[in-house]
This record gives sequence, C-alpha cells and structure tokens, in this order.
Amino acid sequence: MNIIEKVSVTCFVAGLCSFGLADNPISTYHYLADPSCAADGDTFYILTDVDDNNTQTTLTYDITGLSAFTSEDMKNWTDHGMIFKSKREFGDYPSNTWASGIAVKNGKIYIVYPDGASGVGMITASAIDGPYTDPIQESHGVHYIAANWGESVIGGCDGIGNCFDPGIFFDDDGTGYVIFGGGGTGQRPTGNNFDIIKFNEVDDKIIIDKNSLKRISLPNSLEAPYLHKKGDYYYLSFNNNGYVIDYGMSKDIMGPYDYVGTVIPGVAAVPGAHGVGGNNHQGFALFKGKWYAVYHDRRLVTSDNHPTSCTRQGVCSVNPNYENHRSVAIDELTWNGDKMNELVFTNEGPKQIKNFDPYRTYKATTSSKQLNIRSRTDWTKGKPVVHVLTPLASKESWIRVSGVDFGKGAENLRIKASNVGEDNKVEIHTDSASGTLAGSCELAKTSGWNDYKDNDCVMTGLSGVVGQVFFVFKGSKDSTMGLLEWEFQGTKREPEPQKPFGGKAWTIPGVIQMENFDVPGYGEGNDSFYDNDSLNNGESDYRKEDAPSVDLYLKSDGRIVVGYIQKDDWLEYTVNVAKDGDYTMFAAVASDGGSSFNLSVDGEDITEDVAVPAARKDENEEQNFDDYSKVAANVSLKAGEHILRFTATADWMDIDYINFVEGRDAKDDMPIGGETNRIVNAGIGFHLNVESKVYNVFNLRGNRVGSVNLSGMNAVQALKAARFGKGVYMLKQVDGSKKMMVNAAK
Repeated sequence: MNIIEKVSVTCFVAGLCSFGLADNPISTYHYLADPSCAADGDTFYILTDVDDNNTQTTLTYDITGLSAFTSEDMKNWTDHGMIFKSKREFGDYPSNTWASGIAVKNGKIYIVYPDGASGVGMITASAIDGPYTDPIQESHGVHYIAANWGESVIGGCDGIGNCFDPGIFFDDDGTGYVIFGGGGTGQRPTGNNFDIIKFNEVDDKIIIDKNSLKRISLPNSLEAPYLHKKGDYYYLSFNNNGYVIDYGMSKDIMGPYDYVGTVIPGVAAVPGAHGVGGNNHQGFALFKGKWYAVYHDRRLVTSDNHPTSCTRQGVCSVNPNYENHRSVAIDELTWNGDKMNELVFTNEGPKQIKNFDPYRTYKATTSSKQLNIRSRTDWTKGKPVVHVLTPLASKESWIRVSGVDFGKGAENLRIKASNVGEDNKVEIHTDSASGTLAGSCELAKTSGWNDYKDNDCVMTGLSGVVGQVFFVFKGSKDSTMGLLEWEFQGTKREPEPQKPFGGKAWTIPGVIQMENFDVPGYGEGNDSFYDNDSLNNGESDYRKEDAPSVDLYLKSDGRIVVGYIQKDDWLEYTVNVAKDGDYTMFAAVASDGGSSFNLSVDGEDITEDVAVPAARKDENEEQNFDDYSKVAANVSLKAGEHILRFTATADWMDIDYINFVEGRDAKDDMPIGGETNRIVNAGIGFHLNVESKVYNVFNLRGNRVGSVNLSGMNAVQALKAARFGKGVYMLKQVDGSKKMMVNAAK
C-alpha cells in the first residue's frame, strides 16, 4: 500500500480529512474586489465587484458588474460568473456597482448596489445565478435608487458625501435594514456619514419605512458600512480614514454604536501581497458554527500567473497597476467573548469542513485552486447567467478539487463541453497535476462555442476520500474548449436514444406542434435539438427542464411557439407516416424577411430551402412577429416511423406548427389563430378569413394549462393530440366567444 492509498483509507474510516488547505485568493483568473457575504443552512455566499476593467493608470475604478461564489465546505468554491452587469450601455443600469451587499432569507437572494456614488438599488432572485428583478419597481426593470425620495427609493441620500457602499441585514424577526454612505462633506464630515433605513417585504414587494431613516456616527468612519449580529449585539464595521476595518457595537440596530477598535488590519499587511495600501471592504457571516470574514487584497497581481487586464475599450496589459487590481480572500474570524479578534491573514484560508460529494452535477468553474484558466459569462438581461470555463490548454493548466469522497468508487466522468480546437482533452490526476492518472477525456468536436456535448470518460482508482483531484487541460491552442459542467458517476451511463414528446410519435398526415420536439437522449447522436445560442431568449418556462436553451414564446392568444431561430438551429420530431405517398407541407411562420428553412427525414432532405416572407410592419414600422404566414411545399414520404428534422437555413424566424396534408398541392384550412391569416405558396400571398379554432385549455381550478387547435378534429381528439391527460377541461375560444366543457376521460 502506497502513501496515497494509506491516506485514502484513513480518511474513509474517519469520514473527513482536511487535505491541503484552500489557498487565498479564492480566484486566480479574475480580479475581484469589495466582497460581502451571507450564509444559509447549506451554502456560504460571496458577492464581489468585477475588477478586471480598471484603467491601470490612477486609483479610479471601472466596475462593470457583480460576481458571485458559493461553497458548502469552505474549500471548494463555485464561481457563478458575472451575475449582474452594470454600465448604462446594457440598459437602465447603474454606472458603477461599487461595493454591493448581499443577504439570504428563506432561500431568496437579496442584493443592494450603488449607482456609483449617487444612489442605492435592490435586486432579488430565487437563486444566485438569477435572473434578478427589482422588488421595488412595479415594472420589474432594474433601477437604481435616486438621490431623492421616489417610488424606488430605499433612502434619500440625506446630505451624505457619497451615497454608496450599501449593506443589507435581516434581523431575527425578518425585518430588513439597509445601511449606506461614505466620504465627507462640510455638512457631514467623516465619522458622521452613514444612514440606516428599515424595510419589510409583502407579497414579494419591498416596502420602505421612509420614516425610519436614521444617521449613525462612529469615529473616523469613511465608507463600507456593514451590519451583522451575534447574540444580543449588533456590529457595525466600516473602512476608516486609514483604510483599516474598525467596528462598533450596540444592542439596538439603529444605534447609537460604541466604538470598539480594529477587526481587519490594512491591506499592506497581507502576506505575499503588493505592499501598497488602499481601501478595503468586508463581510462577516456565521456558517456551520464558525465565523468567517471576507476582504480584498493585492496578492494576485504579484503572482507569476496573474490574468491579463483589459479595459472595456479593449486596451490590455499583462502588468497591471498594482494599486488598481484587487483579489478576494477569506479567513476564519475568532472572538473574545462578545468582541471580535483582529483577523489573521493567511495564505491557506479556512479549513475544509466537510468532504466534497463528486456524484452531483457541478459548474465547471468549481475548484479549490486554479492555474492558467480563464472563464466567460454568457449573460442576457432577464435570464440566469451561464458561466463557462475556458482553459489556457497550451501550457500547464488545471483546476483542483479537494477532499473528494468517492465512496465505493467512480467509474465514469461526464464532462459537458464545447470544443472548437484540435486535440483538446481533460486528464484526471490525483495528488498533483502530474500525479496518478485516473482517466482521460478526449473532447468531441462541436460546431461552435455554444454547442455543448456530453463526453464520457472511464475512471479507475478513484475510491474513498482523495485529498486532491486535478482536472488537467491539454490542447494545442488556448481557449478553444469551453467546459460547462461535470459530474463523476459510479457506473458509466449508457447512451439513451431521444424519445417522442409525450411518449407517442406524431402522426402524418396531421399537425406537429413545433414546441413539442423530441425529448433529448444521452450520448453522441441522441440530441433532439441544437440552438447556437445557449441562452433562452423566450418568455415561457415550457420545456425548461429538458431543453433550457430553446427559445419558446408564450403568445397573447395562449399558443407557445419556437422563436428567435437563427441559421443552423434545428429541431427533431419522431413521426409515424401512415402510408407511402405525396404530401403537402404547410408551416405557420413569422419572419423579419430573408429567413428560410428545410426539412429532412432520417438525414435526407425532403425540401429545398423554403423561404419565409417578412411579417407586416406595425404602426412603428417594425416587423410584427404576431403576423404569421403560411408557407407550403410538396414532399414525398415513406410509411413507418422516422425522425423529421426542421433546420433553419437563414436567420430570424418564428414557427408555430407544421401541418402535413395528404396529396400534392393539397388544400390547408388550418387556422393560425387570428381572423386573418396569409397563405404563401410559390411566391403568391393572399388572405384567408377563418374563424379561430384555437382554444385555451383550463383545468377545473381555472388555471390555464395550455391550448389546442380544433381544426379537423373534435375537442377530445385535439386534447389527446396535444398530449393532455385524462380529465375534465374548460375550453375557451381564442379571438372568439365560444366555450365548452370537455371530458377527456376516455
């Protein structure tokens, strides 16, 4: 038995080992600053500024957004990427989100952020990845809080020199508080420049108690006010004039606070960091019986592998100005009774408090240490972020995961990744980046950055608790692989074929609702769709579990359509053709002009490119994507079960359904959903006045559960064709007044 085997057996029996303590800072591939933190029963959260885009010439800061990290063991951290983008070019957003604050209550995330130094705003989400909404504004846009009272105001700035650096705190009774402010003016000199205000939440809306606004004073207080509580005492910490974190105590959250002293020394005292000082920002949270403090330092810029820094204008430097680039670290906080001890900076960071479970799906940016990697955030306003690991694979490049409990053993590793380069692979080593090889993953080539495929890799020798597991990245060119997620498995997962949605193939002749494409399988060749944009730009949660990137829209009449379709996107459907012969295909489509698609069966084209006409323009001279047209093509089909593929051959179209009618040049009277529809065939367009046969479907509780089209079938047949289960439903006509109760029990 070698040393590694002895360690693994000992830890397996003991149940937990603290191998190789976590290194500070928590991320070595982005500059981060101004952290705050929070914790709930299972997760520790760190919120930071994105510090990559500073000017590198002065002590001015260009903060482009907020990043977030989470951990369950205080050693292995998941980087969620830029969860919120600032800068006004991205919409009604603040200019600089300096030093924001985070809190968690009942699993919900609350973030307060500044608009530079002129106001404070709040966003909330059900998960750290978002999407975030504004709980104060009825419109649910993201708005900063202005410097005077208004509908979205948490606090008027009350003469504060700099209305920024907000902190957020929930008391034991659920009441919320926001504290903010900094700097100094003649009216409000340094030491007299924080305000605190109370709020409550009712039906997911934040109600501000404007009458509760109160000024709080502490000696030499400059900025970064932060509230936490232990026992009967509230603690207000802050960055003082000498850039040291001091604090005061009170038994009343609204104060007054008695000054105590220093809790976090100056940045220049951090071991191994750039020696110049500068401001700091802090957070304190209790997690699993221990207290932790987060702060920023300047360790990363002094390392041999610090990341390149680029301004938003694209000016890059590999030797950034030390003073302007920060990195985020964490250490355990100790107490002397009710007083906080002065924090001891360490390179090791906190001890791991529980073993890492490898048999869950993790973001690829989960690690305890990294070397020569980068990452990117695919970000869209109103959508959860997608964060992707992009290794510099032509040099020594890896991530490390620590204290991993493989139990009886892992036989497979699944890596979901895109690969646009050559010879890209991921090797799994134990103990070190060049240690024992447990397995190797050759990554499948993909058609683009947002085309992710599962890669299965056989693993050996991974059992018990392994101290360090290294994902080592190798390839001939940097940043040509994008890792999205990974998970170890006890046994190798066998390929699974795609399946028809609802368990039954679509019948031809008949209608195919395009949102009900096949359920994707597992493994190479078993996908049922491809969307070259990994973000879901639709407005419907339909199919979000099995096809989160397909853009599905809920129209005002209750229909769900596939939208935002770009060139090379495709969808597949299992179909059962009744008999050999000729059919006419009709498709309900909308476009801004220039779009087209084709159809294939079992890999063989059955149409040429079918052009999609431009929708009519609305009163603003913009394309109205509610103006659907019909396009038609003659096709020949063989009897039996097949895979039908719809492929976009040019950008920007929506599609509702496809209807196959028996015979060449057959007639189609299938309505689209309005009183007037257009049929386009061989370049000729005309209008067809029809009564709407589209009905919204409601259950007996009155909840809308979908829609059906009664063209060519009765209500029971339509419900079954749309995959509704047995039961009694209320059908209400779209664009009409008809209603009916339908018993679909048979």
